[in-house]
Amino acid sequence: MGAWIKKGLVFDTARHSVGAWMRHSALTPTPWRISDELIRVYAGFRDADGVSRIGYVDVHADDPAQIARVGAEPVLDIGRDGCFDDNGMILGDIVDTPDGLYMFYVGFQRVAKAKFLAFTGLAISHDGGLHFKRAQETPILDRAPGRSTIGAVHSVMCENGRWRLWYAVGDDWEIIDGRPFPRYHIRYAETDDPRILPREDHPCLLPRGNEYRIGRPRVYRHGDGYVMYFTRGNVTGEYFPGVAYSADGIRWERRDETLGVSLSPRGWDSRVICYPALIRHRDKLLMFYNGNDMGVDGFGVAERRDGATNGEPDVHR
Repeated sequence: MGAWIKKGLVFDTARHSVGAWMRHSALTPTPWRISDELIRVYAGFRDADGVSRIGYVDVHADDPAQIARVGAEPVLDIGRDGCFDDNGMILGDIVDTPDGLYMFYVGFQRVAKAKFLAFTGLAISHDGGLHFKRAQETPILDRAPGRSTIGAVHSVMCENGRWRLWYAVGDDWEIIDGRPFPRYHIRYAETDDPRILPREDHPCLLPRGNEYRIGRPRVYRHGDGYVMYFTRGNVTGEYFPGVAYSADGIRWERRDETLGVSLSPRGWDSRVICYPALIRHRDKLLMFYNGNDMGVDGFGVAERRDGATNGEPDVHR
């Protein structure tokens, strides 16, 4: 695989914020095509208290480093007090269906004896993604044995009438320099109804070496199989993407060396690169991603050309 060409910080919250709900950060940027001319990037924007709400930034597809529009208000606000998403949310995935545009999102809740809880909700839009309404106030992926603290769906496909979901599962914490950090890994499940997820699932990727977390799986079709982009963290502080390949979407082989992107010598992505999400536009493959401090400055974009002819993911969802 070839190297990605970085186009820089696209959405800079310090420059492009449109309200107090968008004070900093643009977490887990997730592109969705509006038209041949526009790509909408949904993300979680944080207020002064660090609480994130889902909003969007539209960019020009031919020049994704140029912003066309920033949504003035959240498309999905935080949940009702006491609900699983009352302290913020980040994007999981967007899927276009005959019933509307489905948004799978991860809701956060603060509790007394843990740093946070994070489980998955479903919201639906009937106006092309400008507003979303919760399908229910409770999670579609909730607590179960082995996922007492985190059940975060980040990739969803509907194939042959079956919903296929890849998600991060957490059950405890890694203490680094006296501070708790979530431990998690990637699992897979499938169902006939995305509102009813089975307890039975399959492990996909586990941390290895000095890693303690591996998550935010983004899965795409790749030839006759699948490719997954994910983010991994280790006990020495590295937080960086990896790549894995699979014939069936369940059993995966890591090939992190094929990623083709590296830290910048200075600036917003000089210490961390995380949460890559891909979309194809004509002969280019675009990757939207976060940088330092999990996206505190906003999100950027990188591109590769002629990917379909060089063994790159076709990014067919």
